[in-house]
Amino acid sequence: MKVTISIDCTPEEARTFFGLPDVSGAQKTVIDEWQRRAMDAMSNMDPQSLIKTWVPEGPALPTDVEGWEQFQNVFWAAIRDSGFKPGK
Repeated sequence: MKVTISIDCTPEEARTFFGLPDVSGAQKTVIDEWQRRAMDAMSNMDPQSLIKTWVPEGPALPTDVEGWEQFQNVFWAAIRDSGFKPGK
């Protein structure tokens, strides 16, 4: 024997029927706080801070301007010495 019951109700009605608490207010508060913190963090970050956050520091990946220039010079010298020809 197979019995199928179809119930048409909203999530709020189902929650009330089963006696579950309404946590939508707390959920909204938490989400609003997450959004506020994310926006504060993004507004306080400059490009230099983003690079320091996303790229680990080390001898091969400098985060200051002179260090980047040295890194680029070493990179382009390695490309030039490898025999790579653009467009081929």
